[in-house]
Amino acid sequence: MAREVPRFVEPGASVAAGSLIAPMPGTVVRVAVEEGEAVTAGDVVLVLEAMKMEHTVTAPQDGVVVEINARQGQTVDGGYVLAVLAAGEQS
Repeated sequence: MAREVPRFVEPGASVAAGSLIAPMPGTVVRVAVEEGEAVTAGDVVLVLEAMKMEHTVTAPQDGVVVEINARQGQTVDGGYVLAVLAAGEQS
């Protein structure tokens, strides 16, 4: 049986909860946190440069950085999982 598959999938639609994804292709200019670090909603996690403009990726909620998948200078595609936060695990 055939099933309809969306042609243009929303970036991040099929990633783990707490994943911070690249909104567009670009180069990681700066990683501002380390794994295990507690963050507050609005804290800068990393900075991505695309088309000569910088895009700041911030923590959407309080939590702990459990995974960083990007490093400074790395080129990433749109939808790439840059980091993963675990919500509500601050001590």
